[in-house]
Amino acid sequence: MLTRELDYELPEELIAQSPAEPRDASRLMVVDVREGKISHHTFRDFPQFLLPGDALVLNETKVLPARLRARKPTGGEVELLFLRDLGPGREGTWEVLAKPSKRLRAGLELSAGGERLQLVESLGDGHWAVAAPDVPALLERSGRMPLPPYIRPTPETEGRYQTVYARNEGSAAAPTAGFHFTERVLQDVERAGAGIARITLHVGAGTFMPVRVERLEEHTMHAEHYSVPQEAERVVSEAQRVVAAGTTVARTLETWAATGEREGESTLFVYPGYRWRIVDSLLTNFHLPRSTLLAMVMSFGGEDLVREAYRVAVRERYRFYSFGDAMLLVGGGRRL
Repeated sequence: MLTRELDYELPEELIAQSPAEPRDASRLMVVDVREGKISHHTFRDFPQFLLPGDALVLNETKVLPARLRARKPTGGEVELLFLRDLGPGREGTWEVLAKPSKRLRAGLELSAGGERLQLVESLGDGHWAVAAPDVPALLERSGRMPLPPYIRPTPETEGRYQTVYARNEGSAAAPTAGFHFTERVLQDVERAGAGIARITLHVGAGTFMPVRVERLEEHTMHAEHYSVPQEAERVVSEAQRVVAAGTTVARTLETWAATGEREGESTLFVYPGYRWRIVDSLLTNFHLPRSTLLAMVMSFGGEDLVREAYRVAVRERYRFYSFGDAMLLVGGGRRL
């Protein structure tokens, strides 16, 4: 598939700059994949599309205030986006995306929030391994929420860049399909007879990066840590249908199905031609052109139908991207 096939025209004014208030007042486009039909609702209606025996799967990751301004010894400023702890054997070392990174070198010390950070090694493409004493405490004290570049930072937008069910800190970006849920909607999901399963995938910035190669198949996917607890395994295994609340959930479930491992690093890239194993319905937002997320949605719902849904969304003035409206694709994936 050519990457340019993931392009579409979007008027700039449709890029949402703030979330709906309340969260469940956002619009919901429902796409019946088997029938090829599109209908329009509000997110408050979402539980109506669930059946007894369904499993709704949520990603409980919590976004870190991962954006940090640091200074070089010369006084120059560097913006660091903390992506992930590099784990066992590299305690106290994190992968960061540094901007600008052209003049950085291994061994350079940076200062931020009253702490010293050292660049350990270049990981390529502006990514660095950085050593610091207590990164979570530093970010909590001095970091900012990592809003996407198309959203103007304000106290409101930073405060809303989190799901209501976020529990497990570790993401550098939010699982945005979850923004629409309120406690009221979650209660209505259970009243509809659906179970709720909770997994974790810590989202990296690479999720939202545009694909830069000509052919989609040549793109190298970034790694993200995921975990499927035993209780989630039980709920999903017993479900009649599995409804993934977001592409991060879909990626987790499909990685688990492919590897048999309930915890690990996912490098799964889902694009048209992929054979889905678990997910029956996919809740998602409207995604950036040339993104791996749009490729996944086309894989699930079919290229032509998803393109048509995006044309309808533009015509009907849906709100796009992280704080935008939602789309529920019913009966795609393994049922195509």
